[in-house]
Formats: sequence, structure tokens, C-alpha cells
Amino acid sequence: MPISLTALPERLLRDTGVRDIKDMQVLVPGLTVTSTQSEAQPTARIRGIGTVGDNAGLESSVGVVIDGVYRPRNGVGFGDLGEIERIEVLKGPQGTVFGKNTSAGVINVITRRPSYDTRVEGELTVGNDGALGVAGAFNSALGENAAFRVYTAKRVRDGFTDVRVGAGPRRELEDGDQNMHTVRGQLQLDPTDNVRVNFIADFTSREENCCVGVTTVRGATASIIDALSPDSGVAPVADPFARVAFSNRSTEQDLKDKGVSAEVNWTTPWFGGATLTSITAQREWQSLNGLDFDFSSADILYRNPTEDEAFAAFDTFSHELRLTGSSERLDWMVGAFYSDEDLERNEAYQIGSAYEPYLSVALLLLVSPAAGARADAPLFLSQVTGRPFGTVFAGTGARDTYQQNARSTALFTNNTWHASDALDITVGARYTVEDKRLDSRYTNPNGGLGCASYFGPTGAVSPAAIGRIATALTTRGVPFAALPPAQQQAIISNIVGFSCLPWTNPLHNGRATRQEREEKEWSGTLKAAYRWNENVMTYASAARGYKAGGFNLDRVQSNTGLSSGTQGILPVNDTSFPGEFVDSYEIGAKTTWAGGDLLLNATAFHQTYSGFQLNSFLGTSFVVRSIPEVVSKGVDADVLWQPVRGLLLQGGLTYADTRYGDEVPGGDFVAPTGSLYKLPGNRISFAPYWSGSASVTWEHDLPSDLIGRFNIGAKYMSEHNTGSDLDPEKTQEAYTVVNARYVFGARSRAWAVELWAQNLFDEDYVQVGFDAPLQNVSPAPGNPFNSYNAFLGAPRTYGVTLRLRY
Repeated sequence: MPISLTALPERLLRDTGVRDIKDMQVLVPGLTVTSTQSEAQPTARIRGIGTVGDNAGLESSVGVVIDGVYRPRNGVGFGDLGEIERIEVLKGPQGTVFGKNTSAGVINVITRRPSYDTRVEGELTVGNDGALGVAGAFNSALGENAAFRVYTAKRVRDGFTDVRVGAGPRRELEDGDQNMHTVRGQLQLDPTDNVRVNFIADFTSREENCCVGVTTVRGATASIIDALSPDSGVAPVADPFARVAFSNRSTEQDLKDKGVSAEVNWTTPWFGGATLTSITAQREWQSLNGLDFDFSSADILYRNPTEDEAFAAFDTFSHELRLTGSSERLDWMVGAFYSDEDLERNEAYQIGSAYEPYLSVALLLLVSPAAGARADAPLFLSQVTGRPFGTVFAGTGARDTYQQNARSTALFTNNTWHASDALDITVGARYTVEDKRLDSRYTNPNGGLGCASYFGPTGAVSPAAIGRIATALTTRGVPFAALPPAQQQAIISNIVGFSCLPWTNPLHNGRATRQEREEKEWSGTLKAAYRWNENVMTYASAARGYKAGGFNLDRVQSNTGLSSGTQGILPVNDTSFPGEFVDSYEIGAKTTWAGGDLLLNATAFHQTYSGFQLNSFLGTSFVVRSIPEVVSKGVDADVLWQPVRGLLLQGGLTYADTRYGDEVPGGDFVAPTGSLYKLPGNRISFAPYWSGSASVTWEHDLPSDLIGRFNIGAKYMSEHNTGSDLDPEKTQEAYTVVNARYVFGARSRAWAVELWAQNLFDEDYVQVGFDAPLQNVSPAPGNPFNSYNAFLGAPRTYGVTLRLRY
């Protein structure tokens, strides 16, 4: 196949301990999978290209397909995938083979199908951190023309992180635990020799606590938080791998994923026996996720895990129809794809009792360290707004609802012409129509009166507000009237800006907007493959990829007029972002040696993305920006070698130089104050130069008709940045994660015992680094005020698994 593809068979997946998409990255160079404040919206990246998942309205750059059904977001691959037959990772844009467009690649998961023999399988796993897993499967025939298979699993584990809750009300003292159960049933019908029908129904539930962040850099604002908590508000010393977090509010999450699908394959009498494939699916996915926004034990800002405050849900219908056939000179396929997705999101911000005094002291500290140290500093915002202390910020800051409908319709074709016995030409094309509609409703239950107090009838900061600011500063030893006008304006902008963050801005209150967008786009591919002999094939390809645009499902507002004093901080009605495109070119070779015992493949690639959808965390909200250009170029190589019977070596290496273009679109990119000014010309986040994987499997005979198998696998990542804004404080040094497993059991596979360890050497590494919310006041590197947090990778886990088969 003339494509960069990594195929992972069942045994290798089991030996490596793969149960979900995140586990799988240890086997695939160039693939990175991370999760942040919830396991609901993780992110997969290939060759450095991916989509930050915390905006539910943003589709995945790397698609996940499970049993032929495209899943709307990466989060669906984080449950227990169960009995996996194989996983294929296709690198580069896809769309003429799989039903949905993806701009960076596809993770294609195929689970084990029913068979006509009767079989019972069971698994019992016990591990450290209280890990316990029980799974079982039953397969049998239903007469001569039907078979079914049922798989179910339950897995629990204690949390990886200890939590200091302060005065609460959180009571869970651990975070990152596991409490998951899943069930999948399949029914296969073979009514005739030419027709096969497979029905699948599945349900997964996760009721866990996730995810707290840990302190990586403790800035000057941390001492303010400490003073507002009954004990340390954040880590006294930045020691992230002590795995101690501070959180007074719940991070409880409740994820539900369920669906049904039907796949029909009919070998028709048409066109010499062409196969008609129909895949129809209905899926529902929802999540509740509490969040302590300030990642501290002070009661500053939070969201309760309730349906009206922290809810996201997808209801998706999809249908794919393909007709494939072949002749002596042509393999062809034509198809159509349709999906109808309803997305609902409810979001709220609850303001805690420490919000107002924290912001008061932090702003004074920013203006003048001496003024910030005064005992009356917590009263500062009360004085500059003219409102009684304790009422400037209180209660529910925001409660918003979003309802989006997205319909995708596409026609596609993929055809290979065998021009000669050695030369194949492949042409694929796809025409896609995307229709999206978003209804947003915004409310500020507490009115946002603190923010409103600054502005006069023209929308500019009023003279009265400027007078209150001047008086409050002057009484604290800061001679406001004597300062240069530019410094006065900067102080006013800081004070008003932090007082009018999105959840406290009353101009959002009562707004209701409807946005619609339609996109009609072509994408496709052209490939040529030449087989020089039985052992060597080379190829070249060009592809145009596309991923649909969408809407920010978050508050978006503009500060552009504030610094000039001409207007306030205005809500932005148009929260849309355009589609993402990629022009991809590859040349490669696939070779076999040593009588087929050695497979060696390599691909050189060059991908240019336009309209790259960067979803960045601003410390207060997630906003998607359209980046004019991102270029990814490099080489993929993989090897599979069986030097002697029983010994298998598998590995791969990716070198990728993935960078933003030099063009600066303005706005938040403008140096030196823009939050993303570091981007132009630099490597993008989560894009190491080098990424490599390797595994060794040795299977050997043991006495008494027993057999043993040993596997050790490793994944290497060179240095890379883990933050969307490329702050140097978010750099992760090079690291290697090693997994190992030893299996011994009956040659008949009736039973087996597995001793295993994940992250065997307990490597410490950061998944994602981020600005500590409300504690990061400047994008300048090394600013002593700024604090930074991170979500960590999993520590070492180990245990034993017993498998039984009858």
C-alpha cells in the first residue's frame, strides 16, 4: 500500500499493555496523545499536528475510527477498547478511504469479530495503586448462519496524585483514579454466501476524579493564594513529581459513551462481483466534569460537576456507503458519507469567596510590590469600583449554553490503475459539504457589577472610575497623577482588564446569538507506486487534505479599544474559525529482505498547512485562532525483523521539523506583549524533532508443555514544548518510557500468567504545561509574577494478569 502506515497486531498490542489510544502511542513513532483538565477531550497528534481538545466544537485533526464508525472526537478512544484484533495508524491527510476528512491522519481500530466456535475467555488483573481489573468474553454460534460475541470489563485503581483540599468542600484526597466499566455485544448474520451483516452495541461508563494540575513554577502570586487558604494554597516548593496537588473543589467526572452500528457487506452480481458495504451508526456521548479553575486550595474559581454547569454531549448519526470492485487493470471504489451531529454544552463559572481579595492583592502587586504588601490591599477592588467589599465579585459569574448542529455530506472515490505489472497509479477525490449552526445564550447571574462600574455611557472608562483608581493608588503610596500618561493608561488597562474577564463582563448578560456557516470543499490524492521486484516497491504521493471550520464554544471578547480609552471590553458575536487545509507530499519505499523475515520501510514527507486551527488556553478561556501557515517535514522509518524463530524485533523512527510560518496575523501575536508572539518561525508545541519506538519479543519453550514470552518496548521523545504559546517554562526535556511483560502458560493457550510493568523505570515527564489561571500576568519569559502548572504523565504501574480460555 503506497502510504505511511503502522499496523499493530493483537499480540503486540497485548504484550505492550494497550487498552486505549493513549497506551498505543508507545508503539508508534510520531504519535503523541495527551489529556488535560478532563479525560473527556484528549488530543492525538501525528508528526506534531493535532488539535487541542478542550473546545468541544473543534474537530480532531487525527480521526479515530472504531469498527468502521468515525467517532466525532478523540475522547471516545480512551475507554477500554476490549478485544482488539489490530490497530492501524495512517499518517498524513485522509478522506478518500475513510468516511470523514482528517488533516493529520487516522487511528483505525478493528475489534475481534464473532466466530462460529464456542469460546469463553476471562482475565483477572491485580496491580499497584489498588488496581483491579476483571474482564470476560463469550463467543458462540446461533445455528448455522449466525454467531455472537459479548465482552465486558470492569477496572478500578487508586489515584496517582495526592490532593491537599484546604477547607474543602472537596473530600477526595486523590486524583487521577480509575473506575470504568464497559460492555460490547456483537451479532453476526450470514444469511447467504454473499451477504454478511454485523451488529454492534456498546456502552462505556467512567466515574472518576480527573484532573488536577501540579505546580511547575511558583511565581509571586502564589504567596497571595497561600494567605487565602487555611494551609498552603499551592505547593510551597515547585516539585511537580512529588505528585501532590492543591484543590479545594471537586474534579469529579462522569463520562458515558454508547452506541449501535450495523455493517452490511454484500457481494453483488454487479460489475463482476463488486462488494457493497453499508455502515450505519447512532452514538451518544456525554460528560460531566467538575473543575477547580485556579488549581489551588484557595476558593477562587470553580465549576461544579452538574448538568447545568459542566455538561457536554454529542448525539451523532452517521451512514457510509461504499461500492468496491476490481478488474484485471483497475481496483475502484466509490462512496458516500453523511453525518448529523447535535452538540450541547452547558458551562458555568462559580466565583469563590477568595476571588475578590486575591485579585485585589495581585493587581496591586503588579502595579507596585510595596502597595501590594499593605494590609488593606484586599480592599483595593472595592475602592476602585465603589462597591462594598465582598460584592464586587460573587456567586455565579457566568452560565452559558451552546447548541450546535453539524451536518457533513460527502462523495468520494479511490481508484488504482495497474498501468503495468510493476506500475500502479492511484487517484482519489472527495467533495464535502459542511453545514453548521450554533445557538449560544449567555447570562451573568451576579450581574457583573464590578466590571460595569468602570464604564460611562459612551463605553469608555469613566472619569469617575479613573478618579477612584487614582485615589486608591495614591493612598497606597503610588502617585498616580505624577506618572506618565502611557503608564497611567497601562495601569487602568490592567485593572479594568482583570476586572472584566469573560465570566465577569456584564455585556455578555442576556445575549443570544445564532451563527451559521457552510463550506464546500474538494480534497484528494494522487499516488504512483512502482514495484521493482518482489522485494522492493517505491512510491510518491500528493494529497490535499481538509478539516472543517467551526465555532468557539466559549466567551470571546475584544480588548482592542481598552488601551486607547475609546471603548470597553466588547463581546465578539462572530466566534467562527475557517477550515484547515494541508498540501502533503511523500516519497517512500517498502522493502522485504532475508526471505521475508525483514521488512524495512521509509517515507520522506513535506506537509504545508494553511488555516491551521490552534486552540490555545489564554488562562481564562480556550480560543481557536487560524494560523496562516504550518510546515511539517521529515522522515518516517519502521522495521520488522525476525532473525530467528521465536525472536521478533519491531521499531520505528520519526524525524519531523514542524514549524509555524513567519507570517504574523496580528492581534495576540504582536510582540512583545501578545500572548502568542513566540510562535512565528518556531517549532510548534508537542513536536519533537525525534520520536522513536522499539520492542523486542522473545517466545521460547518451557518444560511440561508450557511456553514463555518476553516483551520489552520503549518510546523515546526528544525535547519539545508542551504549551500552545511556547513559553520556555513549558519545555519538556527528552525522555524515554519503557514497558515490559513476561508471559508463561500452556501451549494450548488454556491459561497464561503475565507479569507486567508500564513505565518500568518510573520516568517523570509532563504531558501538558499551562499558565496557572489568574496567576500569569505577562507573556514575557521569566516574569517573576507568573506561575505555571502541568498535567503529568502516568508513573510506574506494575502487576500480574491471569488469563483463562476454554
